[in-house]
Amino acid sequence: MTVAVFTQKFMSTTATPMTTPAPASPAGDNISPELVKQLRDKTSAGMMDCKKALVEAKGDLALAETILRKKGASSASKKAGREAKEGVIGSYIHIGDKVGVLVEINCETDFVARNESFRAFVKDVTLQVAAATPLFVKRDEVPESLLAVERDVASASVKGKPAAVVDKIIAGKLDKYYSTVCLLEQTFVKDNTKTINDLLNGKIAELGENIVIRRFTRFQVGETLGGHAPAPEAPAA
Repeated sequence: MTVAVFTQKFMSTTATPMTTPAPASPAGDNISPELVKQLRDKTSAGMMDCKKALVEAKGDLALAETILRKKGASSASKKAGREAKEGVIGSYIHIGDKVGVLVEINCETDFVARNESFRAFVKDVTLQVAAATPLFVKRDEVPESLLAVERDVASASVKGKPAAVVDKIIAGKLDKYYSTVCLLEQTFVKDNTKTINDLLNGKIAELGENIVIRRFTRFQVGETLGGHAPAPEAPAA
């Protein structure tokens, strides 16, 4: 073989381009911006957090919301020990001026206290108190005397059943009672898929600070005060 022929064959062989496989598209490419926005509107979580949750859930919106709730609860647990001495007093007067609410909600910094998202959360809580009439913020505030009454009522309804069954039924009835009288355990009046505690945990995860619903007062025209009807106004002189 002549040098010219050898060179020609070598060049034709080496000139063949190498093909590189195209990189696989990341899973996030299948998540539309509209779906991310939909999840953000439902949860108020950050855009990147919403996208990560949707990727993990393979586009399942309900599952992604559950993932974000668990993340919010974990975040809230980590921040629970931090001092929350800033915050606001929120107020709400219902149409007709017959029901009014005051709430104190605390956070860690004045910066968050002035945040629009925090203020919207405060407004939602005042609306909840006005509409759902809770008596306490959380279950450890419920007096033992009230729980004893609830246990007695529950026990009377399950007489004759095995002890193990009775205990479960009473525990279930107490949970239902807590969900009625404790603000944090009530179903959110604007979204029946969430409790107020879910809403709180989501806001903690969103804003990155410990947030505490400290106390509230609900007023209603004509309600009893300390077990007695309100005193009539003094007649004009």
